[in-house]
Amino acid sequence: MKLVIFGLSVSSSWGNGHATLWRGLIRALARLGHHVIFYERDVPYYAEHRDLPYLPNGELRLYTAWQDIAARASTDLRDADVGIVTSYCADGVAAAHLVQDSPAVSVFYDLDTPVTLEHLKRGNPIAYLGPAGLIGFDLVLSYTGGAALIQLEQRLGARRVLPLYGSVDPEVHYPVPSVERYRADLSYLGTYAEDRQDALLRLLIEPARRSSSRRFLIGGAQYPTAFPWSDNIYFVRHLPPAEHSAFYGSSRLTLNITRAPMAEMGYCPSGRLFEAAACGAPVLSDCWQGLSDFFEPGSEILVASSTEDALATLEVSDEELSRIARAARERTLAEHTADRRATELIAAIEDTCAVET
Repeated sequence: MKLVIFGLSVSSSWGNGHATLWRGLIRALARLGHHVIFYERDVPYYAEHRDLPYLPNGELRLYTAWQDIAARASTDLRDADVGIVTSYCADGVAAAHLVQDSPAVSVFYDLDTPVTLEHLKRGNPIAYLGPAGLIGFDLVLSYTGGAALIQLEQRLGARRVLPLYGSVDPEVHYPVPSVERYRADLSYLGTYAEDRQDALLRLLIEPARRSSSRRFLIGGAQYPTAFPWSDNIYFVRHLPPAEHSAFYGSSRLTLNITRAPMAEMGYCPSGRLFEAAACGAPVLSDCWQGLSDFFEPGSEILVASSTEDALATLEVSDEELSRIARAARERTLAEHTADRRATELIAAIEDTCAVET
C-alpha cells in the first residue's frame, strides 16, 4: 500500500508523543512492504529541535505553507491507497478535504481523543476538524478505546471507529546498562503538562520530600521555573528517543502518569508506558480504567493512587521489581510493538475497503 499522512510531526520528538509513535509505525509498515509519505508543516518550534531530518523508511515532505504543497499532495494522493489526517495536524481541515476528495481510503487518526472530546464538551473549536467533524472519513482510528469510540460516533459522526493504541519500537527502546547521570530510585519522563501536575505531586514530588535519602529524576521539556523542585529531585532537559533506554534502564523504578482527560476517559495507555516496559524498567503507574487490558496490576505493573502508595512501592524488593519488569517486557514484545500496531492498521484499512465495496 501507499499511505499519505498529514500529521503534527515526525521530524521532531520535542514536546510531543506523535513523532516517536509514527517513526515506529513507519518502520514497521516498511517491513510489511508498504510505503509512507508524511506531510509536516515546518514550524520553528520543531525545526529548532529536529532530531530526524529525513525518513529512512519513507518520504518526509516539510512545507512552510499549505498552498505551497497542495498540488503535490493531491498528486501523491491520486495513486495512494490510503490518506490519513491526524489530530493536531497544522492544516488538518484542508488536508481532510484533499483526502476525502481523492480516490484513497480516507482515515482520521485521533491521537488525542480525550482532548478532542473535551474541546467538544466545552464548546471550544477543534482546529484540526472542520464543521462536518468526522462524517466524511471512511475510517476513524482512536488512540483511546472504551467509551470514547462511541462518543466519536455519536458526537462527531464517525461512520466506522476502531482503536489503534500506542506502541513501542523495540529497535529504539530496549534494555541497556545503567548510566550514572540517569540513576534514580524513581524517575519520570514526560513533557510538563498542567493536567498531570496533581498526579506528579502525589506520586513523585511529595514522596521525594518525605524520602530525602532517595534520588528522584525528572526528564522532559517545558517545565516552568516555579516547579516545586527539592534537593533530591534532579532534572534532565528533553531527551531524544535515543537516550530513553538509558534513562529508563538506570531507574530502580519509573513512573507513568496519564494526562487528566485521558485518565478520566480510560483505555488510553501512554506510549511512554510501553517504552519503559520494553526497556526492562519496572513501572509504577497512576490508576485508570482499562489499565488491566494492557498490563496486569501487581504482576506486570505497579499501581498507585496516593503518596502512601508510591512510598510503599519504593519499599518493594529488587527481586520483585525485576520479576515485574521481566513480565511487562514479555507482554509488551508480544502485544504492544509497532509491528503489531502496523498489522492492526493495515487490517483495519482492508476491512474498511471490504465494507465499502
